[in-house]
Amino acid sequence: METKDPPVDGKSYKKFPLASRLVVLACSVICGIYIFSICTEQVGVNTHNRLVDTNVFRRQQCPPPPVEQSELPYLNYPDPQTFNREECACNPVRLFCIVSMQRSGSGWFETFFNSHMNVSSNGEIFSVVNRRENVSSILMTLDKVYNLDWYTSASKNECSAAVGFKWMLNQGLMRHHEEIVRYFERRHVSVIFLFRRNLLRRMVSVLANIYDKDAKLLNGTHKSHVHSAAEANILAKYRPTLNVTLMISELKLTEETTEKALVYFKNIRHIVLYYEDLISNRTKIMDVQEFLRVPYKDLHSHQVRIHTAPLSMQIENWDEVQKALNGTHYQSFLDSD
Repeated sequence: METKDPPVDGKSYKKFPLASRLVVLACSVICGIYIFSICTEQVGVNTHNRLVDTNVFRRQQCPPPPVEQSELPYLNYPDPQTFNREECACNPVRLFCIVSMQRSGSGWFETFFNSHMNVSSNGEIFSVVNRRENVSSILMTLDKVYNLDWYTSASKNECSAAVGFKWMLNQGLMRHHEEIVRYFERRHVSVIFLFRRNLLRRMVSVLANIYDKDAKLLNGTHKSHVHSAAEANILAKYRPTLNVTLMISELKLTEETTEKALVYFKNIRHIVLYYEDLISNRTKIMDVQEFLRVPYKDLHSHQVRIHTAPLSMQIENWDEVQKALNGTHYQSFLDSD
């Protein structure tokens, strides 16, 4: 005897609880988002792996460089997307980063680097906020710079022997230091720390630079760095008044920030320099060339120092500042010119 399935009751389907259907829909959406995020993450990882794989492949194809075994990991063979390195494809490139703070001599120091025909230092690239808004944008920017796809007037491109940039501590470096340390370790980036010993002089320079952004003392133009003694003298005429109530706490914060940076990056190959040493001993520039393993050149800079007079002639409320710092950890700043 033939049996028949009971007819589908459309009304019973309509009675299926709305809440249950919403739960099913929500689960589907969540699963979709999860799968998409996994795929996106894999794409990001693959991008970095491609850079590493390309570097290994190029190294295998090029003749062994005349360096010690311990130096080999620091030799990179970029494969730019925007140009062809041509006959320089087998010229290894060392990666570096100048870590500093504003008004610590990093701009002047970088001009020495860029007078070297084989070194490209691309400036303060993370001064642009959207390049450091999250870790992904930071790593993407680093990849572009170190793959020689970042073009500035300092770029030597094809035959660069060393490539890098300046990174200020307040431009995302400290906030994302763990991810950046891992990146530097993986890409074998060398770090050049450049700080000032006399933080009081740095404070004067910071305040003077802030003032000139509005005052524009040089014919209505703001300049953070100058190339003539006449321009330097005009800017040096401004004597800032320091807030003695906040001065010590600000000096302490600056000191603590630099100490933290040195701790965060202690396992990265690095060198520590001070602006005052570079001013008094130009052989320090040779030490940096040795650190980067680039050919020795007679490097030069056209920048001129702005604040060269004793601090007593550069601070408007000098007596108050002197009184506040006497007997403190920072008293030595008063006489260190």
